[in-house]
Amino acid sequence: MSDTITMQLGLPVEYQGKTYTSLTFRKLKAKDLVASDLVDGEVRKSIAIFASNAGVPMGVIEELDLDDFEKIGEEIRPLLGKLASRLAGQAAGDNEAIPTLTR
Repeated sequence: MSDTITMQLGLPVEYQGKTYTSLTFRKLKAKDLVASDLVDGEVRKSIAIFASNAGVPMGVIEELDLDDFEKIGEEIRPLLGKLASRLAGQAAGDNEAIPTLTR
């Protein structure tokens, strides 16, 4: 298994004047889990882990198309470890305990 996975985004993200067409994720580090402790909510915890892991601001991950967000959650699981993999699975909708998002 490679130590990094680069994901091409289906829809580019513009955030703070920069356009992101892909994100590169590495094997998870403990500091990535610490980032999830700084926010509330299971989905935001996953967003914090993804952002820390990819070295981008949380706003980049928050702006992802939902299809891209779910794809990242599925594709990078081998890099995450058990705890973060569970959080990513919940955020991607693999767990019925996730509350439905409403507007």
